Amino acid sequence: MEFVTFFLLLPLLYSSYLIWKWIDARRDKDCYILDYQCYKPTDDRKVGTEFSAEVLLRNKSLGLNEYKFLLKAIVSAGIGEQTYAPRIMFSGREECPSLADGISEMEEFFFDSVEKLLSRSGFSPQEIDLLVVNVSMLSILPSLASRIINRYKMRSDIKVYNLTGMGCSASLISLDIVRSVFKSQRNVNALLVTSECLSPNWYAGNNRSMILANCLFRSGGCAILLTNNRALKHRAMFKLKCLVRTHHGSRDESYGCCIQKEDEQGKLGFYLGKNLPKAATRSLVDNLREISPRILPVCELLRFAIVTFARKMNHRHGSTTKVAPTTKSVINFRTGVDHFCIHTGGKAVIDGIGISLDLTEYDLEPARMTLHRFGNTSAGSLWYVLAYMEAKRRLKKGERILMISFGAGFKCNSCLWEVMGDSTAAGDGNVWNECIDSYPPNSLANPYLEKYGWIQNEDESTFKIPEEYIK
Repeated sequence: MEFVTFFLLLPLLYSSYLIWKWIDARRDKDCYILDYQCYKPTDDRKVGTEFSAEVLLRNKSLGLNEYKFLLKAIVSAGIGEQTYAPRIMFSGREECPSLADGISEMEEFFFDSVEKLLSRSGFSPQEIDLLVVNVSMLSILPSLASRIINRYKMRSDIKVYNLTGMGCSASLISLDIVRSVFKSQRNVNALLVTSECLSPNWYAGNNRSMILANCLFRSGGCAILLTNNRALKHRAMFKLKCLVRTHHGSRDESYGCCIQKEDEQGKLGFYLGKNLPKAATRSLVDNLREISPRILPVCELLRFAIVTFARKMNHRHGSTTKVAPTTKSVINFRTGVDHFCIHTGGKAVIDGIGISLDLTEYDLEPARMTLHRFGNTSAGSLWYVLAYMEAKRRLKKGERILMISFGAGFKCNSCLWEVMGDSTAAGDGNVWNECIDSYPPNSLANPYLEKYGWIQNEDESTFKIPEEYIK
């Protein structure tokens, strides 16, 4: 009888084992951030008003019309006087960069942020199983990832990915690689390093669509320590819930709106087309369409479906009722998201996302302040925004953060994080720790218009640069 009972229970026991194994395997596929370190360059690399004018005057391709355009662009860009530029700018060699300049810029970031991160977290370089590095506009041999491995003498069996050409959305692409590896291997510790190299990419021509990038991009970067080891869960700051990538490279308009190329004089630069806002909006809509069902509650999705259906029926039956046009989102993302971490691509980008998602000034504050203090640091910008939220002690355990980034291609990537513990006051590791009490300032206006506004009244036929500005 016992023998028969055993055989009857055997399928049940085996099924229970399979269920336990499935649950156990899924738990090891989680992606946690243990710590991260944003890069803060030294003060001798700060870009003030007078230095900006110095750099512009060194460009002999610019005339009065270009000066007026640049003044208007920098005044409306939302960038302050505390941002950072590569050292090549301060030596006056931005028009003739060397390979060593780019490598030196990246190594200064690597060796500062990675060392601080590993030291604070208590991890040794030999404990890193996976290294992912993304720097879009510098490709060298050996790779930048190899330089990190050589510097820290990492293990010979470390898995390495070195990404280039991914643009401002590269952080989340690198994160997707980490997530994919975590799904196939257990107890993996990963180091993600994200930045952009500006030294060899300063545009010295006069094409307006290309000199605009000079006004927006600044030096920065971030090193992030991640794991799927559940034994380290208690140390985690954030847990990845989902990630969605959207790529519109098959659309000619989207592909060409944001591209590195040479101008008519053969000068290399980064072209930002007038159709960029349209491409960004289109990719954002497609991305949100895919991620919304994963992050929003069923009741909000149902409400959205009913409202959308009602609008379609109203339009189909030719209702004469006039409805005020609106660009606001019909769906309420706050029902599933507590904080919005937005790429600091520029004031227009932040404003556009704010309108599209119907966000408040409180929601947009972290992105606006990051743009003002650090500028557009490309792929690293999201982490400065996240650090601001932490420094302001906004984050509470269980809350959810939506990250949204854009990049050349054209791409829109987004992901959702769950906060694993309440944020505390900005400590030594937070890039905002020395200035957080002064943010937000009473005004985000920069002094460029006050100092150089006179140029708007100048006439091209009589214009001459005042001697006080010539060194």
